[in-house]
Amino acid sequence: MESAVHRRARRALALALAVLVFGAWMAIAAFGGPTFGTISQVTDNDQASYLPASAESTTVQALERSFFGADSIPATVVFVRAGGLRPTDPAAVAAVAGRLSSLNGIATVQGPIPSKDAAALQLVVAVDSSADGAAVVESLRSTLRSHDVPGLRSWVTGPAALAADFGAGFAGIDGVLLVVALGAVFVILLVVYRSLLLPVVVLLTSAFALTGSILVVYAMAKAGWIIVTGQSRGILAILAIGAATDYSLLLVARHREALLHERSPLAAVRTAWLRAIEPIAASAATVILAVLCLGFSDLNSNKSLGPVGAAAVAFAFLATMSVLPAMLALTGRVAFWPAVPRARPEREPGGRDGHEDGGRLWGAVGGLVGRRPRAVWVVTAVLLGACAIGLVGLRAGGVPQTDLLLAPSQSVAGQKELAKHFDAGSGSPAIVIAPVDRADAVVSAAERVPDVSSAVLLGAERTDGPAAPRVVQGRVLVEATLSVPADSAAAQRAVAELRERLTRVDPSVLVGGTSALDLDSNAAAQRDLRTVIPIVLAVIFVILALLLRALVAPVLLIASVALSYAACLGIAAIVFDVVFRFPGADASVPLFGFVFLVALGVDYNIFLMTRVREEVRRVGHAAGVVAGLGATGGMITSAGVVLAATFAALSTIPILFLVQIAFIVAFGVLLDTVVVRSLLVPALAIDTGSAFWWPSRLSRAASRRT
Repeated sequence: MESAVHRRARRALALALAVLVFGAWMAIAAFGGPTFGTISQVTDNDQASYLPASAESTTVQALERSFFGADSIPATVVFVRAGGLRPTDPAAVAAVAGRLSSLNGIATVQGPIPSKDAAALQLVVAVDSSADGAAVVESLRSTLRSHDVPGLRSWVTGPAALAADFGAGFAGIDGVLLVVALGAVFVILLVVYRSLLLPVVVLLTSAFALTGSILVVYAMAKAGWIIVTGQSRGILAILAIGAATDYSLLLVARHREALLHERSPLAAVRTAWLRAIEPIAASAATVILAVLCLGFSDLNSNKSLGPVGAAAVAFAFLATMSVLPAMLALTGRVAFWPAVPRARPEREPGGRDGHEDGGRLWGAVGGLVGRRPRAVWVVTAVLLGACAIGLVGLRAGGVPQTDLLLAPSQSVAGQKELAKHFDAGSGSPAIVIAPVDRADAVVSAAERVPDVSSAVLLGAERTDGPAAPRVVQGRVLVEATLSVPADSAAAQRAVAELRERLTRVDPSVLVGGTSALDLDSNAAAQRDLRTVIPIVLAVIFVILALLLRALVAPVLLIASVALSYAACLGIAAIVFDVVFRFPGADASVPLFGFVFLVALGVDYNIFLMTRVREEVRRVGHAAGVVAGLGATGGMITSAGVVLAATFAALSTIPILFLVQIAFIVAFGVLLDTVVVRSLLVPALAIDTGSAFWWPSRLSRAASRRT
């Protein structure tokens, strides 16, 4: 028997190790915390950088530099006078244009250009892409305020201004998002644990996971390995907090169980760690590999989100399995005060009591599933299938850039004024690169395309006599002004028609510009759905097969999560259209929703099925499924509520894409934890019988036990 001196020495060593682990994570937080405020320095929200170099619009953008001498992004300044322009207005606006051209970051200023209705003037401003676009746009607006022309209202709009206002929409990520997410998690943990200290311990674990992942993501972005966007920063924070909290809930639940039959809190921590490591590791591996599958995406922004999400989940796993056990060891049973679990060594470890059965609620759910499994899973599947019908109404072909911002902005208001008085696509023309010997034929063909109001060779715009077009390496540049808004679906159709007709004139003709960027982004997102989804499903199947040592169970679990995803998207389509009246959805929303929902949905099935496997060995298949459901019901539902709350916090950022992802993932996680994992999966498992575990030994053992 171990001596008392030896036990005290081991306890002192364990506590010293816990202090060292906690100190190491405090050091990580000391460096990672400030980095969260500086990561905006490596954030890029430029849409062109999202596309691969092989995209036609990206190629055109590179060629544009040789014509204009620098890479630039257009901005448009619109001046409107109610009742019509005065004779002095053009000269006054020309004077303002001179002041604007002297600002840092401004390459050229063209205009003033009068509207056909004689009520408006516009300036086309080329903003140097190497400059800080947001700062340049603010300088433009500040100069206009300082040199106001009486009676003329002005707006700064166009792609550069839209990008600046879009980036400003992410400003809340560094503050509001974190406060809302952490506040929601803290309140939920207070309700779940009925303890004052334990929620703080879990939130500290989440904070450590976030600060650690930020350090790695910042280093990768600084080295130029990945592109960090506003949306990936938001998802980084939510994934780190949500995943760390979910994993913590499982470990703490196992720790509480262990405290019921272990007198030593240190022994309870060790027991909980050994029981939780397999499902948490499998869960983390599932999400990490699922988000890394985004590396097969055509969009650079999606490719980069893979490493960002993987870093968040990896640090959530590391923090949960290191600093959380350390804090539990240091706080002991006090962490659960006032609901302190007391040791009852006489009870069987892993056995049942009122708490682990999940109380009356989960006992009743388990009883229903156990008595009528086939009726339960058939009815549940039919209801989910009915919800999935709403998928036919999902409009995920992309939305105009002016609709991405859900908060009022000057750029959106300016676009509306521009469309009232000028060709809606002026200021953001389609850019055509063509061989010089086919220039006239290209211009003629472009002018005959519907929704193209004019096509002009760069350098040949003079009206006082003939002028030679600008020729670079045997190519000319044609600006095709559209009569429809440059960020609209009609503009994308016009670009597609331009490409089709102009390649008939010459196969080497290339079409780019703002509308082409939108078209190529949406096309790449549609290809990603066909490419990434099968890869994610294959990866998850392999992980589940290795974890459960079975082939039938992974197929059924993946099918259940896929059905849940379809039902969630069906409901989302109805809510987006009828309740929120959104103009549509970004083309990448279905893919992001799939990756997060399927990966996270499989997480909860992993938590459930690893516990069910333990119980099946003890009491047989059907009884084991019911026992596993009862033991994990409260914990998994709490984890689902926490994750839903953290993703719902994304809706505080007034960006359409993030609000839609917030709803899809939050609603989908609740649907999965409350309905799919509680009813469909256990009922399907019981009805399948011991074959659920085929071909593992458990299928034969469960059959004999039953």
